[in-house]
Amino acid sequence: MSARRNAASGRDKPIGVFDSGIGGITVLKALRKALPHEDLVYLGDTARLPYGTKSPETVTAYATQATKHLLGHDVKMIVIACNTASAVALGPLTQALAPIPVIGVIEPGAKAGVKATKTGRIGVIATEATVKGGAYARAIHALKPEAGVRQAPCGLFVTLAEEGWTKGEVAEAAARRYLAPLFKGRNAPDTLVLGCTHFPVLARTIKKVAGQGVRLVDSAATTAKAVEEALASQNLTAKRQRKGKTRFLATDSAERFARVGGIFFGEEIRAKDVELVDIKPE
Repeated sequence: MSARRNAASGRDKPIGVFDSGIGGITVLKALRKALPHEDLVYLGDTARLPYGTKSPETVTAYATQATKHLLGHDVKMIVIACNTASAVALGPLTQALAPIPVIGVIEPGAKAGVKATKTGRIGVIATEATVKGGAYARAIHALKPEAGVRQAPCGLFVTLAEEGWTKGEVAEAAARRYLAPLFKGRNAPDTLVLGCTHFPVLARTIKKVAGQGVRLVDSAATTAKAVEEALASQNLTAKRQRKGKTRFLATDSAERFARVGGIFFGEEIRAKDVELVDIKPE
């Protein structure tokens, strides 16, 4: 087979996307919008969520197992649509899967946050594990050493997002409780990175509480841009004239995945279109 045919067959392979559960569908939605010609395989490890409260060793093991399953679908790229997994497993997976590219959500989000800030003061809201791990702060400081970074764990946002309580009194009360300390004082951030893939569906409420002058950075959209650039640089972009397909895989409860996933995807996901898989160690 010629090198040209090999390259063509590589471009036609799907992109593998995985998350601890359903929140990563915000990344999938952004990918679908930015790359409508690409085939996408999304794996939600719903049987073992959340990753955000587990040890780095456990998260790395789960991420490795999810990746191994996606490789069985002959994917050309892995997208870690989970901030916690990106924080602890991106390095090991990048090394283990080379030359298959692996894209996480943290570096694109940090880069966008640095680009957006006018004052150099950046806030990050995420899960407890992501905040404790400090991956966003490290990524931001690598790009802008003098940046001031404030972080806050906002675990209840995950539950509110999955229940569809994205606006109203309850969502606003939670946002005020989480964001008040973050924006207290004269050195408050002018930019807020949504460091969890669940959080974009709460963006309007977060913006209302944070203030209209605060710039929100959605890591889903910035990750989609990073994926697009990586595909182009490695000659892996699918043919433009084709329409991409999306395949959904989950490790538990196809019905809940479909119901909640539709909130994040912005369109209906039918339970019968969600394939249940087992990615636990053999």
